[in-house]
Amino acid sequence: MKFLKVIFVSLFLFSLAGISSAAGQKSACIDCHKKVTPGVVKQHLEGKMSKSGVDCSSCHGSEHKKMDDARLAKMPTPETCAGCHKKQTDQFKAGKHNLAWIASSSMPMMGHQPKAVAGEGYKGCSSCHKIGVKSEAEKAQYRYGHAKCDSCHTRHSFKKSEAQDPRACQTCHMGFDHPQWEMYSSSKHGTIWQIEGKGSKRAPTCQSCHMSGGDHNVMTSWGFLALRLPEDDKDWMNDRVTILQALGVLDEKGNPTARLDLVKAGKVARLTKEEFQKERDKMIKVCAQCHGASYAKKQLDEADLVIKDVDKIMAESIRIVQGLYKDGVLHKPANWTFAPDLLQFYEAKSAIEQDLYVMFLEYRMRAFQGAFHMNPDYMHWYGWAPMKETLQKIKDEAEKLRLEKAAARK
Repeated sequence: MKFLKVIFVSLFLFSLAGISSAAGQKSACIDCHKKVTPGVVKQHLEGKMSKSGVDCSSCHGSEHKKMDDARLAKMPTPETCAGCHKKQTDQFKAGKHNLAWIASSSMPMMGHQPKAVAGEGYKGCSSCHKIGVKSEAEKAQYRYGHAKCDSCHTRHSFKKSEAQDPRACQTCHMGFDHPQWEMYSSSKHGTIWQIEGKGSKRAPTCQSCHMSGGDHNVMTSWGFLALRLPEDDKDWMNDRVTILQALGVLDEKGNPTARLDLVKAGKVARLTKEEFQKERDKMIKVCAQCHGASYAKKQLDEADLVIKDVDKIMAESIRIVQGLYKDGVLHKPANWTFAPDLLQFYEAKSAIEQDLYVMFLEYRMRAFQGAFHMNPDYMHWYGWAPMKETLQKIKDEAEKLRLEKAAARK
């Protein structure tokens, strides 16, 4: 037994010596990259990974040896990071960030956009959604768009402290359809955090709620679309069926379409009660660290009712547009499978459908997201109010279109 202990200690000390040697040894990459990408070298050398003995070749391989063969350098994937961070990688792979590319690239409207906007240029949706996993063919095509841990732990210092800061989330979680940063930062939670700073013990951050305990899964109970199945409330379920039809997830008879598989693959909705309740219970537990559990549950339940009420407005608007198609006032585009089709976004072929897509992707989102992020102004004036206003616009436009159609028949 004593002999085994000696062997174990010797091996441990040898491994430490190896790390120390690797950390102190100047990489063959450094001299060249000090001239070409000095900022990258500086960031790497200042980072914790460099000090732990992680060399450039640890992540990029050793095939790239001169500047004109730069494409031989491997681009890291989550599997690269898993060598040292398996737990976090496994959590990431099970979560929605890993599915971000699927959720974006599967949208019908993406096929109509220039590459620079939606694909290789990373100037639009793909700039954030590239965090998601890709097929081998996509990895070859989108060289700088692999599933990326460095979307949050940005290269080449890969600071944990950066990824723990709520400001790290704002690049992607802001703007038109998901202004979570704006809602959080102007909520009471965000205001306290900004006043008291990083050391605040009172204010939760994005990570406190969505990555509790460092969990990289980042799932939520409702999902991005705030749509769940099944629903016990019959009226609410009828409204949800109407919305799912406008998304092309259900057909005119209420039967599932191929798009349901995309919803499942991207995990943008919760499709069982158990799946929903699992995430809801996790969030109540998080909230109960500061608030009473019963208070937390009540606040979340009230936010659920915001979704119910806003869905009623959304469904009424959809049914008006569906009626225009049914009566021949609007005609389905030749290359569309569904009409109206909310997932065509701004590719909609009529002004009334442009209003419909904005209702769904901007106002409805802000109403329910504002409710859950405890931001009353976003919930009401940026969400609920424009939902009501746009419903009236759609009613007026539908009447106008019907009158024009009737006049054309005379």
